[in-house]
This record gives sequence, structure tokens and C-alpha cells, in this order.
Amino acid sequence: MSDTTLQTFEADVIEMSRQVPVLVDFWAPWCGPCRTLGPMLEKLEHEAAGKWKLVKINVDEHQPLAAHFGVRSIPHVIAFVDGKPVDQFVGVLPESGLREFLARVTPAPSALALRQARELAADGQREAALAAFQAALALDPGADAARIEYAGFLLDGNAIAEAEAEFGMLSARAPQQDGYDALRTRLQTVREASALPDASVLSARVAADPGDLAARLDLARQHIAHHDYEAALEQLLAIVRADRAYEDGVARKTMLAVFDLMADRPDAVSRWRRQLSTALN
Repeated sequence: MSDTTLQTFEADVIEMSRQVPVLVDFWAPWCGPCRTLGPMLEKLEHEAAGKWKLVKINVDEHQPLAAHFGVRSIPHVIAFVDGKPVDQFVGVLPESGLREFLARVTPAPSALALRQARELAADGQREAALAAFQAALALDPGADAARIEYAGFLLDGNAIAEAEAEFGMLSARAPQQDGYDALRTRLQTVREASALPDASVLSARVAADPGDLAARLDLARQHIAHHDYEAALEQLLAIVRADRAYEDGVARKTMLAVFDLMADRPDAVSRWRRQLSTALN
């Protein structure tokens, strides 16, 4: 438990909540219910052993903070996760109610392991990230979203057989998950790329005959396999413009999957979506 001020709120609450949930308790010394709730929250924070943090704000001393968050009656508790307020309550809850509130705002152990895996992967610590992904899935084997993410991580490391195995373990509900189509496309193109002619050979075929849609499609698959997504979209869009029904609309469908692969580049995706829309209309 710690106190915060207007000057330290950003670090104590906003930044800290990007690591673990933070409960902000707005209270005052003269408030009887606050003296009941405060010790209960402190007890639960001690039990949690770092899974979430409690921060207290004396409204008498920090009126601007109380006003900013619309605090009109105390005690008033607001939960912050990933830098944003996600839930709140006013008054005193029984301990069972506090535990239910905490269960809503505190990530499950599997979610914490998945977050750690993402951070480690972004930091280039692949071995540690691999262990964290596996820990997340051991805690929640039915988490299709986590398994899709893990399979993508394996593909990034060229562990194709392992990624295929993880894809095969997805449930029947997995196609409704974000990233499923993108993963399927990546796996398909990686499998096919080894059997396709080299990209330079395919480029020469397209240059010699721009109407060779099969060569364009194979070239797009080579580009996808090598993460050159905009080059792939260029070939796929050319197919749509030439024959949108080619191989049951495969170019349009593949473009949509590539958009998912480029989710971290929204401006580029918007630009290519507009071009696809123009080609279809």
C-alpha cells in the first residue's frame, strides 16, 4: 500500500498499472466507512503478494484528483489496468464482494504468463519467451488466442513443424479468433514456399507476362513467407484487378489475411484496403 499525489499519480498508478492492476482508494480520515474498507483492502493486497497494488488518495489533500475522477462520495475505489480505469465501486463491500471485484480486474495466471511472453519476445529473449508461452498454455490449454499467438511466435523462429503442431491443437472455435486466418495463411505460404520457384524466377515470369496470374499468386506467397507483405499485396491486387474470381477469389481472401498480418501497421493497411475496395467496385 502506498499514498500518491498529483505529482506522482502518473508513475504510481498509470505506469504501474501497465505491470499489475492498481486499486486506487479515495478516502478521508473523517470517513467512518473508509476506516472499515481500508484495512480490508490492505489485508487482501498482502495476500495477493504483488499480483495487484493498492494506492490511497486522501481527498481532503488532493481535491483535483478526486474531481478529475468524479469522486463525490467516499470510499470510492477505482481499478486501473494497462493505464486505464476499468472498474469501480462506491461504499464498503463485504470481503466476498471485494474478492469478486478483484477477480474481475486481476488477470488470471495464464494471462500474466502470456503478457510476460510478449514482453520477452519483444525484447528478443526467445528462449525465455518460449518458456513463458508454454507456461501460459499449460495453465489454460484451451486458450485458442494464446495458442495462435504462440504458433506465430514459432513461425517467426522458423520452427515450422512445431507451429503446425500447435495449429493442429486449436479447438473448433478457433476460426472465430483474431489472428486465426492470418496464422493459417502464414502456415500455408511457408509450406508452399519451399516447393515454389525462387522469387526472382517468378518475378521474371510476371515481367514477361503480366497476365500470368498463377505466377503472380506464387510470387505473392513467396513474399508472404518472407514477411514482405506489401510486395505480396501488390501482386494480389493485380490479380483482383485482372480477375477477381480467379481461383474462387483467392487473391481477395489472401489480401484480407495479409491485412491481419500487418495489424501493427494500420496506416498501410488502410491504404491497401482502399485500393482493394476501388478494385472491387
